[in-house]
Amino acid sequence: MQQKTGALAERTRLYRKLHKWAAVPLFVFMFLMGLTGLLLGWKKHTGLLPPTAKGASSETAAWLPLDSLQRIAQTYATDSLHKSPAIDRIDIRPKKGIAKIVFADHFSELQLDCTTGKILSVNARYSDILEKIHDGSILDYFLQTSNEQLKLTYTTLVALGLLLLSFSGFWLWYNPKRMRRMKGRG
Repeated sequence: MQQKTGALAERTRLYRKLHKWAAVPLFVFMFLMGLTGLLLGWKKHTGLLPPTAKGASSETAAWLPLDSLQRIAQTYATDSLHKSPAIDRIDIRPKKGIAKIVFADHFSELQLDCTTGKILSVNARYSDILEKIHDGSILDYFLQTSNEQLKLTYTTLVALGLLLLSFSGFWLWYNPKRMRRMKGRG
């Protein structure tokens, strides 16, 4: 029994070293991922996501064509915002009768009335910035890399680190209980 508990204690010391080895260098990244994840979960309730406006009509037959809405948004981005007109996505909200235009090269959002083409709101998309920090793609965004190499590296390292910490943490918790049971004290 002494030999069994000795081997178990040795493995526990190894798990402790692995745990410390992974936790110390990954602390900042896991902290950032946890904090940004929390904020993203609460984004609608904290003002990080602009509220959705309401358009004149939810009847799609009365709406302007999508290319007209795109032109209005691109013209506004160039002339009024003095920013790139490249559009990342257009999010149509049929029940609200609006289109949310999100730009590719900056964190701006325009909400257009699908019927009139009127710009209902212009806002910064703080939630998109948080999302890019959360998944590591902020580095790809600033360094303009292709194929999201930095995002994939970041998420892989953090995920593998979290798996290692979970695994070693379990054994750091469970092995002392096993050793006490083997010695007849628990």
